[in-house]
Amino acid sequence: MEIASAPYATRLQIRRRRFLFFTTVFVLTSLCSWYMADILWRNGRTLSGVFLWGVFVLLTAVVIFGFCQAAFGFFLLNRGGDRRRIAATLASGEAVPLASTAVVIPVFNEDVSRVFEGVRTIFRSVEAEGQLAHFDFFICSDSNNPNNWIQEEVAWLELCKQLNAFGKIFYRKRRQPLNRKSGNVSDFLRRWGKRYRYMVVLDADSIMTGSTLTTMVRLMEKNPRVGIIQTCPQLVNATSLYGRIQQFGSRLYGAIFSAGLSYWQMSEGNYWGHNAIIRTQPFIEFCALPALPGKEPLGGHILSHDYVEAALMRRAGYHVWLAYDLPGSYEEGPPTLIDAAKRDRRWCQGNLQHSWLLQAKGLHFINRLHLALGIMAYASSPLWLAFLGFSTLHVFQLQNRQWFSYYGKQSLLWTPWGVNEAVFLFALVLFFLFLPKIMALVWTLGSRERTKSFGGPILMLASAFVEIVVSSLLAPVQMLFHSKFVIFTLFGQGVHWVTQNRSASDGTDWREAILTHWPHTLAGVLWGALAWYLSPAFFWWMSPVILGLLLAVPLSIFLSTEQNGRIAREWGLFLVPEETQPPKELASLSKHLEACYRHLQPHPELARDYGLLQAVLDPYVNSVHVSLLRQRRRPVEETREYIQKLREKLLFQGPHVLSMRDKHVLMLDAESMVWLYRNLWATPDEKLPQWWRIAMRQYNTLTRDPVTALYR
Repeated sequence: MEIASAPYATRLQIRRRRFLFFTTVFVLTSLCSWYMADILWRNGRTLSGVFLWGVFVLLTAVVIFGFCQAAFGFFLLNRGGDRRRIAATLASGEAVPLASTAVVIPVFNEDVSRVFEGVRTIFRSVEAEGQLAHFDFFICSDSNNPNNWIQEEVAWLELCKQLNAFGKIFYRKRRQPLNRKSGNVSDFLRRWGKRYRYMVVLDADSIMTGSTLTTMVRLMEKNPRVGIIQTCPQLVNATSLYGRIQQFGSRLYGAIFSAGLSYWQMSEGNYWGHNAIIRTQPFIEFCALPALPGKEPLGGHILSHDYVEAALMRRAGYHVWLAYDLPGSYEEGPPTLIDAAKRDRRWCQGNLQHSWLLQAKGLHFINRLHLALGIMAYASSPLWLAFLGFSTLHVFQLQNRQWFSYYGKQSLLWTPWGVNEAVFLFALVLFFLFLPKIMALVWTLGSRERTKSFGGPILMLASAFVEIVVSSLLAPVQMLFHSKFVIFTLFGQGVHWVTQNRSASDGTDWREAILTHWPHTLAGVLWGALAWYLSPAFFWWMSPVILGLLLAVPLSIFLSTEQNGRIAREWGLFLVPEETQPPKELASLSKHLEACYRHLQPHPELARDYGLLQAVLDPYVNSVHVSLLRQRRRPVEETREYIQKLREKLLFQGPHVLSMRDKHVLMLDAESMVWLYRNLWATPDEKLPQWWRIAMRQYNTLTRDPVTALYR
């Protein structure tokens, strides 16, 4: 069933918008392609020239698409916003009754203090709105680290006690983490989804204000044809220099891009997997994910589920909107370049899987375009690498013809001031790349209040200049990262990473940086030497790319530290409105987290299995854990004997003799956890291994409040 057109817009008006937008993209891309063809082919075509032109057209189309999106957004914002946006359907102060809504937070080995203090912040904010009766909160855990698992259980219980939120905040740990995050959400929907008209999906690091949550529910109630409303979450709480730069750039430039995105997609928007509200009944009925042909990485379970779920919701006849102007939606970003690359590795695989769905039956054209753009977000990197490679080859073929000053036949093209066509085309592409950032600066400077929220005009302009320089240097490094990810995914291989340093204050160490970035540095050295050998002019032409590759290691280290981020903040650089004018929710979160992180550290020998230790040793934690385990039918005799052997190994030899799987078997068995607790305290010290004796001595010296003793 196809539902009627978008709010306050007819299908004809939507078609006119898209015709104007895509015609602009086509005309500008054609102009640049014509220039490139004339430069390459005026004296005949070569194979490298043909490939170079083809790759150039694809890359230029992507660049111009982004430019047009920013330009249309800039135009809309200067007009006061899009009159046909989803938020315009709800009048200011309009009283629309709320409906039952579940706030779902899937977690997997996350910082437990951050997760539960985030829940506390959102809960209090909704409570301040006076609408708590309409919202329930679900922490759906797939954590396979026993430390996280036990900490989550105790933190949930303590949070419910402190907020008097039993029956409002729920915690569930799945026995088997099937299908990752999408499987976790699906499990929630199968068990509890029919109780709620709406579901708000958050990430573990997400924050949404009570005002935003209630507004989203009212928008859904006002627009029964809408299936998903996606907010534009703002990056917050960055401490490293890399994180602060990314946070600043996203906040400053994001407004015009998101407004432009909403302009052309209208009611056929996308879902980004979090910070969005979903109508549960059609989501359950129509958005079950299909299994892809073959095995992972390209087949099997769909990793990037959100784009597909938006397409399925739209195919069912429901609208998907981007509420680009709805404030109060936040998330946190990766602290280092290497952390960002690790995240991109997962996203790359998920997006490339979407190639199977481009020809799926019943999908709307705009949803197919979303899938294609998601693929191009990563495929553009190997295309750029190929473009640079073909450029080098082309220069090699023309090195005896003085390529940079070579004209040959008369050009059919006009360039201003009589400059070289290649230089003009290069400048034109740079214009399309950087003008959106200039437009964002102009729009921000157009309001004294907006400018002040970024620290004032001078500091904002200085921050923007540094951001442009840093992002330009990082671009070739990310190009090689993404090219590697695409190639490895296509060949069915994963990527090996060195262990990540989780301490934000320490940043990336030299060992990790060298092991990760040495291919980038080597590529910069070899490419620079080859470019200089072919032509010094070509070397300087390629110098921005070469310089970024050569500086990969020191730049990655310099940007990763919290100290440099703190210095930048003290100087007033990379400030965002959430720092200069912090919302009360973010201020509250920061205050509570600071208190949470002042906790007692376990003995070094105990840290690895601290969660298992507490679940066995502490009667309070043991009771909480056992009460949350779902009872299973009694295992067969062989299984009982196997479990009994595991119990005895853990008790009389220590946890180091058990595999992670063995520990999970014991922790999932309520009878075993009770047996271990009773027998541990009943066994004389001389019969226990040293590990348990140390654990019992430390336990006896700590306060009896488990939250204070363990987690705060």
